[in-house]
Amino acid sequence: MSVRRATHAGSWYTDSASELSRQLDRWLGAADLSHGPARAIIAPHAGYAYCGACGAYAYRQVSPVVVKRIFILGPSHHVRLRSCALSVTKKYKTPLYDLKIDTEVNAELEKTGQFTWMDIKTDEDEHSIEMHLPYIAKVMEDFKDQFTIVPILVGSLNPEQEAQYGSLLAKYFMDPTNLFVISSDFCHWGQRFSYTYYDRSCGPIHKCIEQLDKQGMDIIETLSPTAFTEYLRKYNNTICGRHPIGVMLGAVKALQDQGFKNMSFKFLKYAQSSQCLDMEDSSVSYASGSLIFEN
Repeated sequence: MSVRRATHAGSWYTDSASELSRQLDRWLGAADLSHGPARAIIAPHAGYAYCGACGAYAYRQVSPVVVKRIFILGPSHHVRLRSCALSVTKKYKTPLYDLKIDTEVNAELEKTGQFTWMDIKTDEDEHSIEMHLPYIAKVMEDFKDQFTIVPILVGSLNPEQEAQYGSLLAKYFMDPTNLFVISSDFCHWGQRFSYTYYDRSCGPIHKCIEQLDKQGMDIIETLSPTAFTEYLRKYNNTICGRHPIGVMLGAVKALQDQGFKNMSFKFLKYAQSSQCLDMEDSSVSYASGSLIFEN
């Protein structure tokens, strides 16, 4: 199987190319270019009915003229993984057009001895990477034969591993023709997620969730991996892409240690799937942001 099918098309997002293209154009048209050109973005991976509009704020910061390779770091939802895994396929299908895997970079990463390979079932079951593919195809459509992708499934890493993978990927961050897509939703709140943290002094539950998320977002903007780890330990906020975010922060730290201090991360949009008012409710939060290298 050298091709990964678009297994979530027709359910999590439309499988009609024309309808998908129109939706993405509409969402991108409503977002401003205010913190670009992005070297890395954080964007959500839920069904487009919930987070499509929010995700556009991250993708609007991408400069397709510059980008030649896109790394997509997504958390593993279905398999236990203690490392990072690469795709064995050569192409990822989308309703718009197929995206080509960068087999050369995969070979370079394999040589480090730190990466495993995900089998096709794991690859096709996972949605955290797939949900970014239509957006990538859309923003890159004028250059569709001129870029490759490097999907990386990120397992349950400890902070030391996040720093280690960040260091490994730092050289790719340095190249302005590379873009990193960090796939993450924010707080999953409610009994069905086994997470019901509520500080009543905030007012309604949804305001408490927003305050909790924004505290985490503020910390990510400081680009401090240790502060983000502390925040997660303190509140255990159910940010499903915490490990991909940790790897990005690890890469930034590695570059800062090498003397590169001119990086700036900014969140541009925040949304919730619904507003929780009582303990029976549930919601998922979404946030989109962009990392730039300032001159």
